[in-house]
Amino acid sequence: MNHAHSGAPQHPHHEGHHAPHDHTPVPVPAPAGTIYTCPMHPEIRQDHPGNCPKCGMTLEPEMPTLDEGEDPELRDFKRRFLWTLPLTLAVAVLAMAGHRLQWFEMATQSWIELVLSLPIVLWAGWPFFRRAVQSVANRSPNMWTLIGLGTAAAFVYSVVATVAPRVFPESFMSMGRVAVYFEAAAVIISLTLLGQILELKARSQTSAAIKSLLGLAPKTARRIGANGTEEDVPIAHVHVGDKLRVRPGEKVPVDGVVVEGASAVDESMLTGEPLPVTKRAGDKLIGATLNTSGALVMQSEKVGSQTVLASIVQMVAQAQRSRAPMQRMADHVAGYFVMAVIGIAVLTFFAWGFFGPAPSWTHGLINAVAVLIIACPCALGLATPMSIMVATGKAATQGVLFRDAAAIENFRKVDALIVDKTGTLTEGKPGFERAVALPGFSEDEVLRLAASLDQGSEHPLAHAIVRAARERGLALAAADEFESASGIGVNGSAGGRRLALGNTALMDQLGVPVDALRPQAEALRAEGASVMFLAVDGQPAGLLAVSDPVKATTAEALAALKASGMRVIMATGDGLTTARAVAARLGIDEVHGEVKPADKLALVEKLQREGRIVAMAGDGINDAPALAKADVGVAMGTGTDVAMNSAQVTLVKGDLRGIAQARIVSEKTIANMKQNLGFAFVYNALGVPLAAGVLFPFTGWLLSPMIAALAMSLSSASVITNALRLRAEGTGGRPG
Repeated sequence: MNHAHSGAPQHPHHEGHHAPHDHTPVPVPAPAGTIYTCPMHPEIRQDHPGNCPKCGMTLEPEMPTLDEGEDPELRDFKRRFLWTLPLTLAVAVLAMAGHRLQWFEMATQSWIELVLSLPIVLWAGWPFFRRAVQSVANRSPNMWTLIGLGTAAAFVYSVVATVAPRVFPESFMSMGRVAVYFEAAAVIISLTLLGQILELKARSQTSAAIKSLLGLAPKTARRIGANGTEEDVPIAHVHVGDKLRVRPGEKVPVDGVVVEGASAVDESMLTGEPLPVTKRAGDKLIGATLNTSGALVMQSEKVGSQTVLASIVQMVAQAQRSRAPMQRMADHVAGYFVMAVIGIAVLTFFAWGFFGPAPSWTHGLINAVAVLIIACPCALGLATPMSIMVATGKAATQGVLFRDAAAIENFRKVDALIVDKTGTLTEGKPGFERAVALPGFSEDEVLRLAASLDQGSEHPLAHAIVRAARERGLALAAADEFESASGIGVNGSAGGRRLALGNTALMDQLGVPVDALRPQAEALRAEGASVMFLAVDGQPAGLLAVSDPVKATTAEALAALKASGMRVIMATGDGLTTARAVAARLGIDEVHGEVKPADKLALVEKLQREGRIVAMAGDGINDAPALAKADVGVAMGTGTDVAMNSAQVTLVKGDLRGIAQARIVSEKTIANMKQNLGFAFVYNALGVPLAAGVLFPFTGWLLSPMIAALAMSLSSASVITNALRLRAEGTGGRPG
């Protein structure tokens, strides 16, 4: 079980202080607003450090930081373990060899073992007993309930046997004294401490991905003042609109746009794209990426928590804290499991006491303690959270961001993929091709009016029209009463005229006849262009054609997805002819054109009614309802914030190959979780009967509580190690 307390630094043990007494770590002030949560029960959230009321784990901050230093709990456990290890070894040697060596009378030896065990049990084991009491008080039995019961039973029994041996019947006597088991309590505590130390060290590696992302952020930026002077300022002092210089070999400080210069920028640390991307004036820059060659001047657009890097870190942290549906079963089982184990331990004690060989009650006590210790549901509780933490961190370094664990678990089941066209299959950076004017209007006038209206739109097609009008030097009028008919076009007023710009669906909705323009529109669509009709004062005025090149990686991505058996469907607001032209080029057989946001949502619901597990990939505001409704929504990282907030998976680079990558992550993670759960169940299924002595009549085998404690610690370590294997082997690499 993990007890990492990574973000609430505590006063370290003073180097010159060597007395082995309890020195409870005291939290130092954490950053304002820090929320602490349990890695195994993310629904537990509070604004101060403490222990989880459900499992007893130490709560840790939702967001790790780089300047944490050594985990205070790890430091505390190390101190308790190292100080008491010599005492544990001494007790164990006395218990195993004292009667042979006959250094002391056996009654005297019991007192010596008691004195040596007191600091181990009462000081080193104090955190465990405290958590055991909390588990009972909170009515949430967990692993600490079992450890506390087991060690307390062995220790209290041994203390009574030493202090008042006459209260026991003769059958408890062995070698001139009532048998004591101080060594069982001492060794169990030392081994549990050792297990926690190993586990905490391994757990720290699961957050390595977030820490590496945090480490990407540059500490300073070179700001250019209004008078042209330059100075290096802390990154926290950069504001939106500042001009910054990025020299060769430096990291881009924040998100922004290039205003001067050209260079190749390495974005692999955030997007997984292996090759540097050429950036020129007007191109977007992502903070924390590396400028490799030329000098750039940029204008900052997003700073602080608004940057892509900050969003990635937040999304990874959120995903790591979420619970997979598979984990609900493990949690449900674990809740009943602890009570069942206590019942088995009680049954073991009485069964051995009444029916076992002499000394029967002593055997009963020891076997009952062994059952309590070996059955700790630690491995069961860690089985899925560890896999999720490692997988989400690894995927993030390859440009695939999962919002939660459910998305990872569901992605491997997806058998139908709906894709938007603009910005998903295509670059999302369309260029204006031409305008067609009806009598009474010129081509420039059609472009000018359309651009005047489109100034209020954020759609990539609108940007292409506005940019073309400005390049031609056309004087744009201010748009009034601007209204977006989501997914089908826009309307409003400009220059005293009522304007509408959109697809056939919008024209039909407004009752504008466009039959005269249909032949030209179909011809342009057949070439893959997107066509928008312009209506002026309720009458058709012309059309505008904008083309958006297909992404270079789209064909390869779709081929890989279809080869995996996935049904690919295009649904776009563009005209059906345009959609079919693009689909034919990409080998997509099922196409839906001129669809509204409600139509995309209905398509998702229709496929779900057919029993399909549906993924929806899109990048625009009009995709948000379908993204939210799909079993797995996939947003392009190059798209709108609304789309990304509605989706369960974000592809940072906007590359559809990331969907194939996400499937690989999903498949490997679920396989890893099943391995962990299988190991935990098998471990307990074999360990509990062995500890209870079921095999004793046939083989003479009994399981010492000390061996049970070692096995319990190793089971947790093995689950974490298996989860870390996901990081070591990767998640399959970026397809292609």
